[in-house]
Amino acid sequence: MATRSSLTVLFPVQSQLDYALEDATSQEEKENLVFQYLKKIDDSKEDLKVPDFEEGLEWLNTQQPLSLAGELSGKVVVLDFFTYCCINCMHLLPDLHLLEQKHSVKDGLVVVGVHSAKFPNEKVLRNVQNAVLRYGIVHPVVNDGAGRLWQELEVACWPTLVILGPRGNLLFSLVGEGHRDRLFLFTAAALKHYGQTGELRDADIGVRLYRDSLPPSALSFPGKVAADPAGRRLVVADTGHHRVLVLSTSGHVLRCIGGPGSGRRDGDFSEALFSSPQGVVIKGDAVYVADTENHLIRKIDLLEGRVSTLAGVGVQGTDREGGAIGPQQPISSPWDLALGTAGGEEDNVLWIAMAGTHQIWALFLEDGKLPKGSESSKGTCVRFVGSGNEENRNNAYPHKAGLAQPSGVSAAPEEPWSCLFVADSESSTVRTVSLKDGAVKHLVGGERDPLNLFAFGDVDGEGINAKLQHPLGVAWSPSSSLLYVADSYNHKIKVVDPKSKQCRVLAGTGEASNSLGPGFEEASFNEPGGLCVGEAGKVLYVADTNNHHIKVLDLENRSVSLLPISFQDVLDAVGDTSAPMAVRKVPTLPKSAARIEMPVLAVSAGQTVQLSLALTLPDGTKLNQEAPSFWALSAEGNEWLLEGQCLSGDIRDVSQPLRVTVAVPLTARSPDPSLTVDAWVYFCSADEGACMMRAVSFRQPLQIDLTPRDGTVNVTMSHAL
Repeated sequence: MATRSSLTVLFPVQSQLDYALEDATSQEEKENLVFQYLKKIDDSKEDLKVPDFEEGLEWLNTQQPLSLAGELSGKVVVLDFFTYCCINCMHLLPDLHLLEQKHSVKDGLVVVGVHSAKFPNEKVLRNVQNAVLRYGIVHPVVNDGAGRLWQELEVACWPTLVILGPRGNLLFSLVGEGHRDRLFLFTAAALKHYGQTGELRDADIGVRLYRDSLPPSALSFPGKVAADPAGRRLVVADTGHHRVLVLSTSGHVLRCIGGPGSGRRDGDFSEALFSSPQGVVIKGDAVYVADTENHLIRKIDLLEGRVSTLAGVGVQGTDREGGAIGPQQPISSPWDLALGTAGGEEDNVLWIAMAGTHQIWALFLEDGKLPKGSESSKGTCVRFVGSGNEENRNNAYPHKAGLAQPSGVSAAPEEPWSCLFVADSESSTVRTVSLKDGAVKHLVGGERDPLNLFAFGDVDGEGINAKLQHPLGVAWSPSSSLLYVADSYNHKIKVVDPKSKQCRVLAGTGEASNSLGPGFEEASFNEPGGLCVGEAGKVLYVADTNNHHIKVLDLENRSVSLLPISFQDVLDAVGDTSAPMAVRKVPTLPKSAARIEMPVLAVSAGQTVQLSLALTLPDGTKLNQEAPSFWALSAEGNEWLLEGQCLSGDIRDVSQPLRVTVAVPLTARSPDPSLTVDAWVYFCSADEGACMMRAVSFRQPLQIDLTPRDGTVNVTMSHAL
């Protein structure tokens, strides 16, 4: 027998287990407690049943709609109630991804994302599709825009996990983030328990990934864009490709660092990896990067061709105060950056919009001092503003103010402003932070109640009468004393006069579309995530995130154009292996070329294969810098394996292995393709009396496991020329 139920009924039942688990001292004791709990609720007269999914809902990553009574019957189901703007929901996704790697659909586990929107913009299927792509979600997602299941289960906040048994029976709930151990404990116990009772089915549910139907693009969900103060270069966070691009202002790619897959690695440009980078800032030969999903601040040294870590430990931190030297200081989802000055030489501090802890932090690049704070030495990473509570609370005391997922920051150090402008996305406001005393004040949007994070809209006006919807970016223009705002969920660019607090639309129709005009009023955007001022205040560069473009707004003639991205002849001194550059004309291998057959390599769909090419020159020789030594990558008969990836690169140094990276698609069209890496190396004797060319070809067979997994598989290909 069964009865319709909700979390309100479950909580008193589960609370007894939760209390017992707190007192348990060993993993075995915890597992036994969960087994006893499952047996107890199974022995009860009535199942706590949940309502099925409403018919007619929109589904992603599936071949057909799913139901608890149909495809999900006989499965342990994890329902993830989320909304895609929510940083806490984003923090939960790696846990779910690891869970899916540990237990497959065949094992009896299915994760279903139940998208329950906060903002009106988040109810639109196309926008949910883009979020699924951005976050790399590979499990089924249902767009419950009206929040019917949310209401029937009496869910109270994002994120909430609800774990169901094979009869659609309510087992567990976990509210908020940070419950990985409990999640893994509960699901493993449920799979074991219902496996023993014989109620699990290993049937497929018909997963079809939405992203596999999309064509490749030069950019993928670019999150932020920054301009060189000298006006010669742009930096783009190509977030979906997990890389950073340095461009000329005409769109020519000068450097491509990272990608195509996500990862965490310092080193030469050819080996460095990022994970969904967002905020970027450039000064001279230094580019600073908010490596968001790695929870790091990175530095790209364009002169030395290297990437290093300045702050963060590579996993999400919970510290809300900081104060340690950067690489020892855990941080949480840094989303944007701005250079500034704090009690020291010019540009001695990097301001960080720390979305994960709802704060503004400071990373000291040189010795300095925060307003009304103590001295900080070079490398210190410390909180500047925010209690860590998610609020819309303004306060003269910086540590008592409350922010709500700050996602954009821009510095206006000059008088009379002397402040940081902050796009506070979840309160739908723009706030100011005084650089003199750290006081936090309201500028536009939101409302006065510090606990109301639902005061959003699309209204021009003054101060609190103006309304925004989840703004993600701000850019200050010193030449005009105006602030430009990426009003992301309204698909508009707005402009604010901080003196009068007047906010008005600059460009955008308000529809999620991709029109260039002819003028600002007719142009359209799709969740623009970042923007910057260029050419001495004459243009705006906009990261039009969901349109996969950088758009250029000419503020003088009020026209909008696309920045054409060109990868032709990328100037990378160490050989970039991630940019989709123009295909090099590869000569035929000479008959004398060594041909080396590598052992079969086992990999999984979604993993990255890193091929380390270790070539040794003959004694007494050196590379001929006047001749084009290079490598080329191919997959004859399986070209799908390399779509959108770099197929060749220069060899300019053999003192260290050259790394060639291949991202294995999540949908493999063949289980046993082969990669071929060919290298042509030109070298001369030390006295340059004789020069020659030798070639080598490595064939690397792959055996692809179709079960998606994360991670990197490394292979070294060695040869003495």
